[in-house]
Order: sequence, then structure tokens, then C-alpha cells
Amino acid sequence: MAERASRLSRLLPGVPVAQITGVSLDSRVVRPGGVYAALPGQHTHGARFAAEAVRRGAIAVLTDAAGAELIGAGPAGAGVPVVVVDDPRATLAEVAAAVHDHPARAMRMFGITGTNGKTSTVFLLEAALAALGERVGTVGTIGFRLAGKPIDRSRSTVTTPEAPDLQELLGQLRDAGASSVAMEVSSHALALRRVGGIVFDVAGFTHLGRDHLDFHHDLESYFAAKAELFLDGRARACVVNTDGDWGRRLAGLIRAQGTPLLTTGSAAEADFRLLSADPDADGRTAVELATPHGRLAFTVGMPGSFNVANATTAAAMVAAAGLDVAAAVPAFATAAVPGRMQRVDLGPGAPAAVVDFAHTPEAVAAALAALPRPRIAVLGAGGDRDPSKRGPMGAAAAANAELVVVTDDNPRSEEPAAIRAAVLAGARQGGATEAVDGGDRRAAIALALRRAGGAGWVAVLGKGHETGQDRAGVISPFDDVAVLRDEWQRLVGGNNERA
Repeated sequence: MAERASRLSRLLPGVPVAQITGVSLDSRVVRPGGVYAALPGQHTHGARFAAEAVRRGAIAVLTDAAGAELIGAGPAGAGVPVVVVDDPRATLAEVAAAVHDHPARAMRMFGITGTNGKTSTVFLLEAALAALGERVGTVGTIGFRLAGKPIDRSRSTVTTPEAPDLQELLGQLRDAGASSVAMEVSSHALALRRVGGIVFDVAGFTHLGRDHLDFHHDLESYFAAKAELFLDGRARACVVNTDGDWGRRLAGLIRAQGTPLLTTGSAAEADFRLLSADPDADGRTAVELATPHGRLAFTVGMPGSFNVANATTAAAMVAAAGLDVAAAVPAFATAAVPGRMQRVDLGPGAPAAVVDFAHTPEAVAAALAALPRPRIAVLGAGGDRDPSKRGPMGAAAAANAELVVVTDDNPRSEEPAAIRAAVLAGARQGGATEAVDGGDRRAAIALALRRAGGAGWVAVLGKGHETGQDRAGVISPFDDVAVLRDEWQRLVGGNNERA
């Protein structure tokens, strides 16, 4: 407690640290004794809500110079101490960690970043660590878990929680006996300092492709955000897939600073080098690697060469942590991820079906390439997100499927037909694959099933595990898995027409 008080006193000079009960960047949820972080946002500055936070019991406000000007610096402006710093997000993360007595220090921390593969790698890593007797907590897109069971908590972001929520969650995992935590670390989280105050025991990099350019604006900035997880003491050891140029570049930066590094991939110099990957008809792949620990053989239960790469990354992260990788990798055979290459059994006489979260051109191509032909792809693109990837997503689907049915993903505030038109234009560029506008998502899935009949594969891409669809700010229930089953039963229960 003395260290906590000392650190908080340094971070929040003039604040009665003994009275601090928590920290929040949302004025509506501030509790008595809390510190309110008034941050600049996309539309307004959080300092405009400082008075509300104080009314709710905030005993201090943390902000930047612009925020201080809005509320009037010092106790006279807010009625409580106002701490002004250049980077309030970075300080917020440090304060949140200190408030909860640095929970990450009590557990072995694994952080995974990359455009694609984060969620699957977390689940593979969870299975491997559990096989070694670890009590594993997970944090990521699909939710929060401890020892394989969901933790019921509200979330502040899609992938990596805001720093106050993350540190509170880590404290909960620590107090519940977690020995290791595997978590997704998004580029947004790194750019917005959400994982500040955490030193990861092992940081892993899966892949970098085109995504989130609405936020980062260009690939250089996107890469720079991802790279922060591995640099300047944020990780004690690193694992990097070096099959791509970005991975090779990142590995060079890590070597230059002297952090222990294991590389993965197919190149001869990779530390965890893929020797063979033999898929069977059920989508399982027998894998053999050459490693510093000798040859390693295991089975990956999820289909696709990308899941072989994800499993290799997970294996290397176990090794980088100094754990028994040979005893861990058999768990990959049974690891499964909701909404990630998830097989959907539609019953006798039905086409094979799979649901996947693929929402980038690279992920669309990889998901489809993992399936036998013939393939029908159902996909759309999210509204209010990087529009430049919509055409390439359609083109990737057309290059890897016999039929592309374009539909709605989460249109959000945009006009759904306009988004579909952009994806459809990309799909029709090549001209060899048939591409159609399937309309809304249920209608598109029904169309794909009618066209498939009882043969081939139907891949419904983009939403994966999600169970809602966002249209103009209204989220309606929508589960791709459930709709696939419903529409197939509707089809076979009717006249069984194959239009």
C-alpha cells in the first residue's frame, strides 16, 4: 500500500491519494472518491463534463492544458484539484494500474497484436497454458474468460478495454487466482495508451495487413502503433511471425534494442520453422516444426494455413515464457474459437457451412482458401470504417469463390446500399466470378443456401461471433450461425427449390 500511495502521489500531486477509490474517463460512472480523466475526444472534450463528475463524487480531475482551460485550472475551477499533464491518457493508465495495485505484476502476461489472428491465437494460447496447469484469464474481442468460463462484465471497447476497465478486470482476475493472462492488444489500444502500466512477459505479432486506416490514416502509422507493444521495455520477450515484410521489419527493431526474440514462419532462419502442414478432409492439420527445442509435432483442429501460423505463434510464446512447449501443444487439437472458421452443421443433405470474422481483404482470401471448392462467399463491409478496403474485400472474395453474395455487415450510420455497391464493384472487377447484391444479411444467406443446394461450401464472413447488427445506431439481434440454420430449415421445409 505504501508503494501505491507513493506512486499515486507522484502521478497526482496535490490529490488526497488515501481517499482514491477508482478512476474513470466517463463522467457518468464516476464513484465517490474517484479520479475523473477528462480527455480530448473526437467530438468534444471530456473537460466539459468535469462538473458532472465532481457532482458524482470525483475528488480530482486529470486533464491536459486544453481541458484545464475549459474548466479553469486549479480547485477554483472544478472545486477539486485539477492535475494537468501533457499526455493524460498515458498518466491515466499509470494511475489505473496503481489504484489496483498493479495486478499485471502478479500474473504472467501474454499480449498478442496483429491485423488478423489475435483472437484465435489467444484461444490457442489459453488451451496450451491450461494444459500446463495454468489458471488462464483471457481478454479480447469475444469477451473475458477465466479458466474457460465467461466473465460477465460490461465492456468499453470492442477488443482491448480502456485502461481503467482493463486494470479493474486484471485485478478481478488476479483476485480470482489467475496465474496467466492472454490478451488481444489492438492498435487503437496502443495508440490510445490503454495498456500503459503493463509490462508483458511475452508479446506476439501475427500479421499486418490493411485495416483501421480510418483511424491510423496510413500503413506506416498503423505499423508504428503495433510496434509499440514490442519496444522500449513494454515486453520482456517477443515472438514475431516474419513471413511478411512488416514482421521482418519489426524483428529488426526488436533485435536492435536487445530484447529476447523468437521468430516464426517458413523461412529457413525462423526459430519456429514450419516443416510440414498436412490438412485432412475434416479441416484438421498435422503440423511439424523445427524449433530450438527440437522437432515439434502437433495437430491444429481449426482449418486454414493461417491457423497453423497462429498455433505456431502460440507455441513460440509458450516457449518464450520458459514453459514446456512440448507438453502444451497437444491442446491445439481441440481448441476452438466462436465465429472463427466455425463449422455450422445444417444436417443431412445440406452444404457445408462456416462462419468467420474475416473483415479485411487478406482475411477474406485466407478464410475462403482454407475451404474445398466449390465455394460461395457471403460478405459485406462495416459502415463508418475504412472505406478503402471495401473494393479489395470484394475482389478477394471473387478470387477465391465461385459465387460472391454481397450483403450488409454493420452499416452503422452509412447507407447500406452504398456500402454494398463498393464491395460489389470490387468483386466484379475480375469478371470471372459471379457476384450479386444479396440485399440484407438474412436474404443473402438464404440466397447462398439456395444456390449451393446440397453441395460445396457456404462461407458467411465478416461478423463471426457477433450476435447483433448495427443499423443507424440501433442494434438488432442477428447471429450468422442461427440464421444459417433457420434459413436452411426454411428452405428444406418449403418446396426445396434451388433458384
